[in-house]
Amino acid sequence: MPASKPPFSRGEYDRRLEKVRRSMEAKGLDVLFVEDPSNMAWLTGYDGWSFYVHQGVVVFHDADPVWWGRVQDANGAVRTVWMEDERVAGYNDRYVQSTVHHPMQDLAHRLREWGYAGKRIGVELENYYFSAKAYLVLREELPDAEFVDATALVNWQRAVKSADEIAFMRKAARISERIVDGIAARVEPGVKKNELVAEILGDAVRGVDDAWGDYAAIVPLLPSGTDAAAPHLTWDGRPFRTGEATFFEIAGCYRRYHVPFCRTVFLGKPPQQMIDAEKALVEGLEAGLEAARAGNRAGQVADALFGSLERAGIAKEGRCGYPIGLSYPPDWGERTISFRREDETILEPGMTFHFMPGLWMSDWGMEITESILIRDSGPAECLCDRPRKLIVKD
Repeated sequence: MPASKPPFSRGEYDRRLEKVRRSMEAKGLDVLFVEDPSNMAWLTGYDGWSFYVHQGVVVFHDADPVWWGRVQDANGAVRTVWMEDERVAGYNDRYVQSTVHHPMQDLAHRLREWGYAGKRIGVELENYYFSAKAYLVLREELPDAEFVDATALVNWQRAVKSADEIAFMRKAARISERIVDGIAARVEPGVKKNELVAEILGDAVRGVDDAWGDYAAIVPLLPSGTDAAAPHLTWDGRPFRTGEATFFEIAGCYRRYHVPFCRTVFLGKPPQQMIDAEKALVEGLEAGLEAARAGNRAGQVADALFGSLERAGIAKEGRCGYPIGLSYPPDWGERTISFRREDETILEPGMTFHFMPGLWMSDWGMEITESILIRDSGPAECLCDRPRKLIVKD
């Protein structure tokens, strides 16, 4: 049976499928196997916590896609994908985490039956979910096939968001605002980190009005003091302390669409170096927002930010932003465009990014970020609406 409440219309899924098929044709692919759960969901609507086993979507040029996965997860596919029941295929549990059998043996059998044993098959080689063993088994089972690296083929089709997707992201942004408001109100010296995280997760799941909260692809990150020099630490049971800054990296999530949002809280009176860094960071953010215009290069956003920081004597390299939208653990980025100086990608209306110029110094850190939408004209729109500053609780 079709999904009773699909996230999007059949027309929206047809539009996405047509974009992917055009890209497949340009790459000379006869068939495409997609294992990234974000790409699976974007193409079919599938939504389940089953990405710890092998699963995927097979995309054809002349037929509806097939969802393929563990047989017990097939019921979840029937309830979430837009395709008819016969386009859902499940493999037996004897393949699951076995040292004797592998799920790709089942997929290879199906590809042979469908007539693709000697064809050009696209696979997502650089992917969290497609293992080296999976690739080797497919090659062994289909020796006459030509396997083509189709990494990020679907991801690039997701870069420009539809109006429906942007509407979901606006709901996620309202959740992000609620989370940050709750952080600012609750964080105090002596409050244990795990207790605050419990409230953060509560705000994230309760959502705002009709926008219920989904689980985010990354857990809350909130290192304090010297630990804030490291960008990806989570939490423990220690209390917040006066004289320390804590950055909070969170994301509201609605129907798998993410809007990350970061703010930094200082308990007490911040040192002058942090005040100076805040000024330079905010100026760089605002310069980057001006540069984030349709027709400009992604690298120009990084140029604008880094130029501001360099004038303040702060050296920063690398990237300072990435595309966002629909995602699953372990990451809410889309793994295509980057805000870094050498990225020549031309920005287009409807693209969405986390503009993320974090500062991680030798013994402290600060994050003040914005999730943004590239507009038809003018500078980028910030999806969240909260003051762009260091939050000081003295």
